[in-house]
Amino acid sequence: MKIKSDDYLVYDEATGKYREDAEQAVRDDVEKRHWIIVLRTVLKDWRLYLMLVPMLLVFLFWRYFPMYELLGAFKVDDSNLDVADQLYAGFSYFRELFSGATSTSLEFWRAFRNTFLLSFYGLCFGFPMPIIIALFFNEIRSNIARSVYQVITYLPKFMSTVVMTTLITMLVRQSSLTIDIEMGIISKFLVNLGLITEEVGHAGLLNNPGFFRGIYQISGIWETAGYDSIVFFAAIIAISPTSYEAAQIDGAGKMAQMRYVVLPSILSTVIIMLITRIGSLLNVGYEKVLLLYNDNTYVTADVVSTFAQRMGMGTNPSIGLASAAEMLNNVVGMLLVIGANTIARKASDVSLY
Repeated sequence: MKIKSDDYLVYDEATGKYREDAEQAVRDDVEKRHWIIVLRTVLKDWRLYLMLVPMLLVFLFWRYFPMYELLGAFKVDDSNLDVADQLYAGFSYFRELFSGATSTSLEFWRAFRNTFLLSFYGLCFGFPMPIIIALFFNEIRSNIARSVYQVITYLPKFMSTVVMTTLITMLVRQSSLTIDIEMGIISKFLVNLGLITEEVGHAGLLNNPGFFRGIYQISGIWETAGYDSIVFFAAIIAISPTSYEAAQIDGAGKMAQMRYVVLPSILSTVIIMLITRIGSLLNVGYEKVLLLYNDNTYVTADVVSTFAQRMGMGTNPSIGLASAAEMLNNVVGMLLVIGANTIARKASDVSLY
């Protein structure tokens, strides 16, 4: 049965019959040839698509295949059987983490609190720094000077975590009379300023739980702020020069131009980066924490990832508890992404999806 609709068919008065509209015919032809066009595009730019293969393999082997092991959060631990063949344990591991009556539950909630605080402080103090650095780069008129400053701020990102944590440990190390080791340079500097006592400096800042979060955040800003500023600097240099000229005609100075021209122009970029940052709010990289913390700083340094590492690889390993802790951490992170994206979409019409 032919549908006689003005959207698809046009009445031809000369013949007295309906015929297909020319635009609709073009759309139908494009739909028929869609996959042929896609195949031709892939063959034309096959080198670019070939460069995507390593990234796809990384996501496949390190992001999607490990999801199979999440079944361990609902299975009875049995190293002799495959995860799928183990007996179903329900939500017993989650109840053990939530119960609050065992030492394991207390350690988990302590690690969860530390994870949230470390990430929250990083969001409050670490997220604005790349924007400030990008604004600073934009005000440097000498291309040579700007390139030098950019390289200096980017370099810490390319240091391995082991090298960076070793450097931090040396800067705030404890002193020892037996093997003639003096306290670190940063510790000496703080002692001379009167910010810490000599006893604290000799004991080592990394052995004091009250200083761990500050050291973690400052070192994180030093490591990543310059590299993260690339995105914001790219958004700033994309602003049309006519916007600056119009602001100058209106009598706007440098600070006024930043407030009324630069910041509104990069607002969408800031919101997108903020949403992604909130999504990883609870994903504190355990490598840096693992290399910096010790028994004395568990109370403020232990995070969910290091807790799961101890549960899964400690003296009495429990793969189920470790999987449940990490799964809970990731689920909360996913909910944070959804919530932040929803709020951003309703507040500013800018969102990830």
